[in-house]
Amino acid sequence: MIIFGTKGYLYQLAILTLVCGHCGNPSAHTLRKRVTKFTLFFVPLFPISTKYATQCTFCGAEQKVTKEQADQLSAQGAGGVGGQAYGQSQQQPYQH
Repeated sequence: MIIFGTKGYLYQLAILTLVCGHCGNPSAHTLRKRVTKFTLFFVPLFPISTKYATQCTFCGAEQKVTKEQADQLSAQGAGGVGGQAYGQSQQQPYQH
């Protein structure tokens, strides 16, 4: 008998101050990376899907972004473009 499946991981990459496209408020947005991994006997082996999104902390609206946009926003949040960092990468993933 072989047991296989998938498991999702949610990483918080940065917290940025942006103007929300949904509610129009300048508020904190979390930049998240969702990774789905293939598992064999409950051991995660390799990623099969990676998606990036930002979520407004004021209204909860979520917007999907590309990897390139996520890299740019992450660099902005780390102080590369925007100055002071509002958030930093989490070492431990949120499991979902």
